[in-house]
Formats: sequence, C-alpha cells, structure tokens
Amino acid sequence: MLHELRITGLGVIDDLDLELHPGLNVLTGETGAGKTMVTVGLMLALGGRGAASLVRSGARAARIQARFDAPGELADGWSEDGEVILARSVGADGKSSARIGGQLATASALARIGSELVEVHGQHQAQRLLSSGTQTAFLDRFAGASHIVALAAYRETFEECEATRSELDQLRVASREREREADLLAYQVNEIQAVDPQPGESGRLLAEESRLGHVERLVEESAAAESVLAGDEGLADALGGVAARMGAAAELDPSAGELAARSRGLAAELGELARDVRAYRETLLVDPVHLQDVRERLASLRGLQRKYGETDEEVVRFCRQAEERLGVLTGSDERLAQLEAREADLAEQAHARAEVVSLGRAAAAPKLAGALGRELEALGMAEARVEVGLDALPGLGATGAERVELRFSGGPAQPLQPLARAASGGELSRTMLACRSVLADLDDIPTLVFDEVDAGIGGQAGLAVGKRLARLARDRQIVVVTHLPQIACFADRHVQVRKDAGDATVEVVDEAARVAELSRMLAGLADSESAVSHAEELLGEAAKVRSGA
Repeated sequence: MLHELRITGLGVIDDLDLELHPGLNVLTGETGAGKTMVTVGLMLALGGRGAASLVRSGARAARIQARFDAPGELADGWSEDGEVILARSVGADGKSSARIGGQLATASALARIGSELVEVHGQHQAQRLLSSGTQTAFLDRFAGASHIVALAAYRETFEECEATRSELDQLRVASREREREADLLAYQVNEIQAVDPQPGESGRLLAEESRLGHVERLVEESAAAESVLAGDEGLADALGGVAARMGAAAELDPSAGELAARSRGLAAELGELARDVRAYRETLLVDPVHLQDVRERLASLRGLQRKYGETDEEVVRFCRQAEERLGVLTGSDERLAQLEAREADLAEQAHARAEVVSLGRAAAAPKLAGALGRELEALGMAEARVEVGLDALPGLGATGAERVELRFSGGPAQPLQPLARAASGGELSRTMLACRSVLADLDDIPTLVFDEVDAGIGGQAGLAVGKRLARLARDRQIVVVTHLPQIACFADRHVQVRKDAGDATVEVVDEAARVAELSRMLAGLADSESAVSHAEELLGEAAKVRSGA
C-alpha cells in the first residue's frame, strides 16, 4: 500500500506531505484547491510523463517521493525492509530524473514497478480495463472455477503446440543447410572409405618405395659386401685362419685361450653376417609394377591428407567424426517426422480445448453484461448499456480462439462502441468500479486511485458509489478524489485539501471536522443547521455500511 506521498514544487503545491492508511482514503476540497495535483504528483512518481509546465512558478524543479509497503518479489528486488520509495524530479528546463530505493533508474522502470503497486482511474490516466487482455481475463474469472481449469488446460496445450511449432520451424529452416552438409559429409566419408587408410601406412609405404626405387643400387652394394665377406681371400677366410692360429697358440700357452675363443666367435659371427647379406641380396628383385602400385597408393593417401589431416591417423579420425555427424543429421529427419506428428496431434487437442473455452465465454458473456449493467444503473448510469463482445481470431491465440471486447453506450442515442472510444473519464472510472464490484479479485493491484468517479452523479447514486468503494476498501487500499459528500462519508481516512495564500495544504480531519467538511460539501456552508444534520446522517449511514450492519 501507499504509506506516504511527498510533493514539492508542483503546480499549486509548494511543499506537501500526505500520509495514507489502509482502507478508503478520501481527498476533498474546494475546486482549484489542488486535489488533482496530488494525483498528478502520484502519476509522476509512477513513471508518468512530466513537463516543465507542471513545475511551480519560481521553483527549480518539481520533486515527488512515494513510499510503499512492497514485498521484495512485488518490487522486483528494489525493496528494502519491505518498503520501496519511488522518486521523480521534473526540472523547470523539462529534464527529469527517477530513482527507485535511492538508486538511479529510468521512468520506464518506475512505470513497470508502479503498475504493480497502484492503478489510477481518471480522465487522463491509462485504464487497465481498456486492454483486451484485461477484459478477457475479467470475463474468464467471471465464468467461474471450472472455466479457469478449462482455460489452463487449453493454455498448456497451446504453449506446448507453439513450442513444437517453433522447433519444427527451426528444423525446417535448417533443412536445406542440413542436406548440403549431409551430402558433403557422405562424399567425404565415401572418399576416405574407398582408400581405407590404415594408421602408420604412409610411413611403411615410403620405406617400401625407397627400397623398390633403388633396388639395382642395393643389389650392387650388397653383392660387393658379400664378396668382401665371403669371396676368395675374403674376410671370412682370413678370420678363420686367425682363429686356427690362435687355437694352436692356446695349445702351447693357455693364456692365449681367451684370444683363441674370441677369434672363433668373430669367425662364426662373420660367417653368419655373410650368409645374411647373401639372403638380403637374394630378396632384392626389380619389380616396376609393384613400385608403381606403391606410388599410386601413396598418392591416394597424400590426397586424403591434403583435405582431412596431416597423418593417416588424423584422416581416420576425421572419417569417424564425419560418420557420427552424418548419423545425427539422418536422425534429424526422424525427429522432424516425430515433431510433425506431435504438432498435428497438439493442434487438434488445442482446437478441441479452445472450443470448450469459447463455449464457457459465450455462456458467461451475457451474464457479465447483465451484472455490469445493474451495477452501472446503481452507480447513476441507468441509461448506460454494456455488451461483452466475442470476436473470432484468425487463428488460435494464447488466450483462445476469440478476442473479448467490452462495448459501452452512455445512452439510447449512442451506439455501442469499444469502451475506450465510448466512455468519458467519469464513465470509465465508474465502469471500472462496476467491474471491481462484480468481481473483486480482478487483479492483485494493492492500491486503487479513483479520480472523477463522481462526475455527473449525486444523491442515491453517490451513496451507491460510496458503498461500493467502501466494499472494495475491505481488501485493498482505495484513494478517492471526490466532490460528493455521499462518497466522502465512507472514508476510513478523510483528507482535506485547502489552498492557503496560493499554496495547497492537506489536513487529516477528525470526526468533528468531518461534519463541518461534509456540511460545506452539501450546502456550501460549514455551519448550516440542515447541512450539519444531513452530514451526521450520512456519517451514520456510512458507519453502518463499514460495520457490515
């Protein structure tokens, strides 16, 4: 709720501090005393548009601060100790600034938080009731609990259907790109699989190519080595002679035995080496066909490496990853088919559930129109008519298959038109009051401000308005600016706005002062005997209403 409103330098207001209480707060005063500037100041604190023309003559700026009770979740983290302060400054040069909880903010941030805290109904204020969304929610709540359940079921299906369509659209948009990617991947996988590279294969083939390319030279070199080892007077024969002589020496001198053994070992090793060299030479065959095959295989592997990796291992890894991605893309087609089937099923369910919602609205619409008409008649608008229109949408929407529109006529000569175009400021305020009387839980806005709700009414109609405001004030804070004593008498807190030497001031009036103020409002005189008697009668009637009698 709104605890305190501090205004300086705004129009006729020099410095004003207004404290408000729960329940019904009523502001009264002479015409031009500054009541409207109080609501203008509040609107500025709620993010309304400011102008240099609003700044009091001689003041540098108009400054407004509004202190609210506001749980943290309501004020979106701006609150501290359960309170939040919205502040606005409008300079004489037209520049403005905003603060929330002492922190710099934007006017739009003020408006966003303010819309959760206060709703102002008057000639120059935006009306929540004028939005189709609010009107639709109003009719749905009026239709009852079972309708709300049906609406929730529809919304769940609609949202799931929309999410499915969104995923489908994304898949379809990407379909052509997916096909191009899949074609490229399939080509790459086929190209690699056709060659079928093996880890380390390129290294082995390079060695084989070198051997086959130099086979004649290798034969020549190995033959020469074999001749040195095993030819006439070769190393093998020479080392055999060394071993024989050292053996003879060892027979004469045992100390030569070790040398004889080493000589025999070297002779044996040299003989084995000669045989291995001969065997190697015999494997060396000139084979140009095989050499060509090796070179062609190497060329194929190098072609893959230029595209897919520097080594055989990297090419094999690329192929494996491409196969995995290709599997995912192929699976996307299956997902597309699944989503298309799911979307068709959900669309059918959504249409069926939307039909249930539409039937509920069609049944409730004339009943709501009748209830509003009766309320408006009691509020002094006997000739007003209200119709709850249901206009079919071209397709299903978030709230169903139709748009709800409240249509209003102020009298027999006036055609029914959308409420925003047909109703004046006072009519809008009373229509909003009628809506809230019909359905008290229209929304969770904690503070409602009504300005001009008394325009064009008086007498019994004024009492009816006052009674309904008092009823609303049982569950939320109501602030009313009024000229009618029939409304002011229901106040839980009565604030009188006066103009003193050109400055607006406020004063909370006690019971005795209330009689005088109501008398002034009734007869223009505070001490008129008949007016005093009427004022006391009004206060007595209001006390009975507030007590529930």
